[in-house]
Order: sequence, then C-alpha cells, then structure tokens
Amino acid sequence: MSAFAVWDEGEARALLAGMGRGQDKVLPMLQALQARYGFVHAAAVGLVAAAVNVSRAEVHGVVTFYHDFRTAPPPARVIRLCRAEACQAVGCEALVAEAARLGVAVDGPPAGGVAVETVYCLGNCALGPAALVGGELVGLLDADGLRALVAGA
Repeated sequence: MSAFAVWDEGEARALLAGMGRGQDKVLPMLQALQARYGFVHAAAVGLVAAAVNVSRAEVHGVVTFYHDFRTAPPPARVIRLCRAEACQAVGCEALVAEAARLGVAVDGPPAGGVAVETVYCLGNCALGPAALVGGELVGLLDADGLRALVAGA
C-alpha cells in the first residue's frame, strides 16, 4: 500500500495556491507535490509554471536537473546506496555486484518493486558501506543485509 495520494489536479492546485507566487517557490512547490504524490506528475509542471509565472521549460529543467525528483511513481522500495570514496574503500562496489546478481540494476529501472539508487555520501562514513531505506540509515551493510533489504526485510 502506497503512502502517497493519487494524483488529483484540483488538490494539487489548492496545495500550490497556499505557497506564494515568487519564482523562488519553484523548488518548494515541486517538493510539496512530490511529498504528496510520490512524484512530479507531468501536469504539475504546467501548474507550477503558471503559479510562479515562468515557462514550463524552466520548471521542467528544475525537475530534470535535480536527481531527487521523480517523474513516475516510485517503486515500493528504494534503497539508496552510498558510493562515495569512504564507502568504496569498505566494499560498496561489491554490493553493486550483489544487487546485479539479485536482478536489480543500480540506477536502472526498478525490478520486482525495488530500486537501488546511487547517492554520494550519507554522512555515515565510519559505518560504511551505508544505505538509506525508507528514511532509515543502514550502516555496515553487507551482501546478506542487501539481500534482506531487497527482499523487504
């Protein structure tokens, strides 16, 4: 069961209406929409553009520039795997290989409702390899732990 609402353009308009009108509101508006619906719906680009009086192309540019914005509903489980230098030094690339063995390509399309995405530093360098799953930081991740995360444990 998803924690996100089903896209509703009227509701989205109401959400944006209370956020102000300046161009500095583009990011907060997109973040609010993604927090509500789990992604930035294609129709939301035009709503945000109209709300702050910029072009759709400018809003689209923001959505596609920032890695955290999604343009499709998220998979059931997202595992954000740190691949920064400290985590590389303690084996995160072996976890990338393990994910591939499990049929989940890192930074590829979701497989079986699971996506593994690269991030560069979760601030948990002393306990690497590290991952972030559902807002929870996981340290000292190994192949067994990754298998459990992919399985939904």
